[in-house]
Amino acid sequence: MSQLRPALVLLAFLTLFTGGAYPLLTTSIGQWWFPWQAGGSLLTLNGETRGSALLGQAFTGRDYFHSRPSATAGTPYNALASGGSNLSVASPALTAQIAARARTLQAQDPHAAGPIPVDLLTASASGLDNGVSPAAIAWQLPDVARARGLTEQQLQTLVDRNTVHPWPEFLGPTYVNVTQLNMALSTLPRR
Repeated sequence: MSQLRPALVLLAFLTLFTGGAYPLLTTSIGQWWFPWQAGGSLLTLNGETRGSALLGQAFTGRDYFHSRPSATAGTPYNALASGGSNLSVASPALTAQIAARARTLQAQDPHAAGPIPVDLLTASASGLDNGVSPAAIAWQLPDVARARGLTEQQLQTLVDRNTVHPWPEFLGPTYVNVTQLNMALSTLPRR
């Protein structure tokens, strides 16, 4: 019985601290120092929220860059069903999916040079990746430039602005945030 009171006091204290005070403190600090990130890194266009810079989206037109394929359940880039396909690299089903994706990409851009970068053919583990390698963007760039009526150099400038170079470098490879890049493309006038 002598141990019950200290145990209940400790339980009450830890419940209030870890369930109330600490989350309130960290949320307040996060919103003060990093308001855009704490708010979900939301992207807006003409006053309308169009997505998050942290999540990939399905862009299907030739005048937009394509993200990695999504393996989420239901619909592509479904944030409520995040997850990969769980197919083995030796799986015939995965081989068939990659071949179908390759045929689709080649049909969309028969003039593309070189092999299709692997990140345009394989889905990510989360199914929600927002970025692809600079090689995947370079493979798509001539076709998007033609579809938009822009020079490749004009488009490369926009790509460079949306390229992420993690620092320090061991945190990950350089990638292009396709969601932000396509949102920036949406602000350009059509030609």
